[in-house]
Amino acid sequence: MILATHAIIGAGIATLVPQNPALGFGLAFASHFLLDAIPHWDYQLNSRYEDHSDLKNDDMLLNRAFVGDLFKIGLDFVIGLALAWLILTWLKPEISLVTILFGVLGGMAPDFLQFAYFKLKREPLTSLQRFHQWIHTSWRLKNKPIVGLGLQALLVTTFLVLVL
Repeated sequence: MILATHAIIGAGIATLVPQNPALGFGLAFASHFLLDAIPHWDYQLNSRYEDHSDLKNDDMLLNRAFVGDLFKIGLDFVIGLALAWLILTWLKPEISLVTILFGVLGGMAPDFLQFAYFKLKREPLTSLQRFHQWIHTSWRLKNKPIVGLGLQALLVTTFLVLVL
């Protein structure tokens, strides 16, 4: 999933418990894994190194491609935060920015923790990464960004209609 999808759904979940932003963060964090279990499209990270024979060797290389990847990730983060704020303040004007922010950060956190794992390879990051890779669907919509983004937009819309 792209980060924006995790951000909007994470923030939407957090709005269900606005009196407890920490719980909202935790629920949004958990939603990340459920969303990753659904077939989806991801954009390519050119600095990502994957060792299919030994997942412990996976890494994100700090090279020239990393700068481009940071730009992609940063743009995805900003779009996700902006869309979550725009949509949720429109649907639930009483919801605070703090609640939305906790949900956005919780929804995105597992992907950011992957980077920490790549650099540190220590517990509890190792177990979290193992779980993240286990639950992540192996069926990807590779080279089908229009279909993938369309399905993610449909998923977000369905979530917003059913839950909010």
